[in-house]
Amino acid sequence: MKRILIYFILTYLMSYSCEFYEGKEILAVFEKDFEDIREKGKITVLTDYSSTDYYIYRGQPMGYQYEMLQNLAEYLGVRLEVRVNRDLEESFELLQKGEVDLIARNLTVTRERKKEVDFTVPLIQTRQVLVQRKPDNWKQMTTDEIQSMIISNPVDLAGKSIHVLRGSAYVQRLYNLSEEIGDSIHILEVDESIEQLIELTAEGEISYTVCDEIFAQVNAGYYPEIDISTGISLQQNMAWAVRKGSARLLDELNAWLDGFLQSGRYRTIYSKYFIREKPSALVESDYYAINSGRISPFDDYIRQYSEVVGWDWRLLTSLIYQESRFKVSAVSWAGAFGLMQLMPATARQFGVIPESSPKEQIQAGIEFIKWLDDQYQDIADPVERKKFVLAAYNVGRGHVEDARRLARKNGVNPDVWDNSVDQFLLSKSDPEFYNDPVVKYGYCRGIETYRYVTEVLERYEHYRNVVPD
Repeated sequence: MKRILIYFILTYLMSYSCEFYEGKEILAVFEKDFEDIREKGKITVLTDYSSTDYYIYRGQPMGYQYEMLQNLAEYLGVRLEVRVNRDLEESFELLQKGEVDLIARNLTVTRERKKEVDFTVPLIQTRQVLVQRKPDNWKQMTTDEIQSMIISNPVDLAGKSIHVLRGSAYVQRLYNLSEEIGDSIHILEVDESIEQLIELTAEGEISYTVCDEIFAQVNAGYYPEIDISTGISLQQNMAWAVRKGSARLLDELNAWLDGFLQSGRYRTIYSKYFIREKPSALVESDYYAINSGRISPFDDYIRQYSEVVGWDWRLLTSLIYQESRFKVSAVSWAGAFGLMQLMPATARQFGVIPESSPKEQIQAGIEFIKWLDDQYQDIADPVERKKFVLAAYNVGRGHVEDARRLARKNGVNPDVWDNSVDQFLLSKSDPEFYNDPVVKYGYCRGIETYRYVTEVLERYEHYRNVVPD
């Protein structure tokens, strides 16, 4: 009898183990996760493209999650493999199936999600906020006047329609809020990214969306026309997720996070992506009132080296102003330095370092522009070619070429910037486009480069009006 009982127990356990790996409900105990990672020498992590988490900037991978993961991989002594997936449900499925070891994005820790995954210690605490557009004439209004014309009390969301990311924690929070206020909130779940929803709100295409305050603050730097002051939740924990039962891996992650989150290295990363000064989208018109006939202390150098590329020196001056505001010692949050804000790898290629003289920096930057100009000789119109060079200087040639390939694929002239290639660069923040097979460099926040080209050219026209050639 005892042998029969043991046989049935073993048979049950074996069949249950097979269900772990082949069935829909994957509840296996992945005790070997950590050992497998060490044995493979690689940790596979799932994250998402965004302007804070993970992206390519001037040819280099960057982002809050990416830099955190780099430090984690260094600590574990393994290689980092990053995979991208925006769909939250699919991300959890990939984790459960064992195709990835970790989901590294700012996941809100909820009771329902705890049933599916195990969370690390919190990385960040933040609340959910309403994102809405300020009144059209908000620049002429006081803060109190603005607040009187927007929703500042969540109770006033009764009857309103709010677009939110499908499957996100914002959906459940809005349902709960609807119960709390005793009225209906029309919740529209969509597949657009949070950044896309914020942009649509800023442009007035939709009325409201919801996101985490820490992310809203970053985007408010890009879209000063949005208001993010209305909270709709208490502070919530944000964490990474591992499979249920990955006890050893979870212990290792928590041990590392407990120390790293208290380190100066972490504070630097956090500040870089969440507290850094954002680029202004406005042209500072008071700068154009130049009475001396000079634009900067470096006019002579710019004139001299403008002959290298054959551009109007005032256009190059506008680019330099856009990059550094003529500050020789300027260093960006991304590591670009000097008047021309060259990234370290590019600077080395053209023979300059942060201590190089202004003349040397300008020479190197213009030689880089000449190099870019040479890459676009297939664009016959010199005016159009300049726009492509400006875009590539800002975001990197790879993203611009992706946009040209998308334009060509969609029957649009790949040699024209305005209302053509620029629109496909803007589309590279949309998964429908950055996941297209012709795209090689992935996600791109094209709005910054779109504005960069526009602002440099607008300022150039002011310079032409005020300063003689």
